[in-house]
Amino acid sequence: LAGLLAAYIGGRFETLIMRLVDLQLSFPTILAAMLILAFLGKGVTNVVLAIVIVEWAAYARTARGSALSVMRREYVEAAMLAGQSNTTIILKQILPNTLSPIIVLASLMVATAILLESSLSFLGLGDPNVMSWGYMIGAARTVIRQAWWLSFFPGVAILLTVLALNLVGEGLNDALNPRLARQDG
Repeated sequence: LAGLLAAYIGGRFETLIMRLVDLQLSFPTILAAMLILAFLGKGVTNVVLAIVIVEWAAYARTARGSALSVMRREYVEAAMLAGQSNTTIILKQILPNTLSPIIVLASLMVATAILLESSLSFLGLGDPNVMSWGYMIGAARTVIRQAWWLSFFPGVAILLTVLALNLVGEGLNDALNPRLARQDG
């Protein structure tokens, strides 16, 4: 929403939003999430909130880029000239035509969120009452010489899940952006 509005409104609002995005992207994701959890404390809700806060910038940048591209198209200019309201133009003309890159990004960012949550749980910043793959690996590191499988199988599960989500993202990209698929082949 922030990226879409920044592209549509433009001017100082766009500059402000994009500078916030640049500021967010300049921090390492894991460090920013750790700082947020240091203030909020442990817990599933806080981990999810930390992941949302550190990952919103990628969605805003992608939505802005797509919206800027769509806003140059004739049907959006025609809607503006026809006197449609800003809300109607955004919801009926721009938003539906910017969803495909956002859907592809979402599939890839789910994999990133899994890795981030696993990293935070491995470091002991997740909820110790909720079992996660990262927590399993972190808990098993003390007995890795006697029971290597306790950390191996959760690690393989993370690997396979992230790999599958990345492959789904690439498949969605090929399906939703057929022009890009034809250029590669």
